[in-house]
Amino acid sequence: MGKEAAVHVPMAQQHILIVEDDAEIAQLLSDLLVREGFRITHTGSGKAVAQIIARDAPDLVLLDVLLPGEDGFSIARRIRALRPLPIIMLTAMGEEEDRVRGLEIGADDYVTKPFSSRELLARVRAVLRRSNPSGGAAATATGFAFAGWRLDLRRRELIDPTSVLVELTSTEFETLRTFCEHAGEVLGRDLIAKLAQGRRVEPYDRSVDTLVSRLRAKIEPGDASPALIKTVRHGGYLFTPNVDVETA
Repeated sequence: MGKEAAVHVPMAQQHILIVEDDAEIAQLLSDLLVREGFRITHTGSGKAVAQIIARDAPDLVLLDVLLPGEDGFSIARRIRALRPLPIIMLTAMGEEEDRVRGLEIGADDYVTKPFSSRELLARVRAVLRRSNPSGGAAATATGFAFAGWRLDLRRRELIDPTSVLVELTSTEFETLRTFCEHAGEVLGRDLIAKLAQGRRVEPYDRSVDTLVSRLRAKIEPGDASPALIKTVRHGGYLFTPNVDVETA
């Protein structure tokens, strides 16, 4: 794939800009997203990003962190200065510090290489649901359903499998929402605090652990071994159930 290539499909379809210097990965991403009905533009470096955004107004940017000349963090800052486009960072590093750095810059999500097609598509669709800067008619997420439970984003309520309302504090609600949005992914404590509360945890700060314990008591009462929120040794927490997104 060349430095900049566009795959043309009907303009009504959502447009994704891929900024990736690895031709094989870029081709894989392009093929996958085109099959799913997206319009794609690709560039191998950050040099043409501003021009493409001004010319084509993409709906979302898939941005690699490790690029020649200018890294993805710097490019993300430039994109944010141009317009509030949603950004998903692609990183091979997998270090939580790098993921948090990307989110602090303004990225909406991140995907660690190697990634599965299912995970990437789920993240792309979730970010597009949450953010629609081009003014189109993209669906808006109204809730999440998992293991018989329902988290209502509009009412900010949690309903149990027997249709009973379960009270959540604001912090518990945002933490459970974060788990639903990142189901199947190991989240470290610092990242959970950043996504759910907009803050970083200090060394030896166990507030996230306490918060997770409270959530477990509400969605997994009586379970000797938690099944929905699993502890990952030296990693953090993993939300295990399949999550269905409800949209308006």
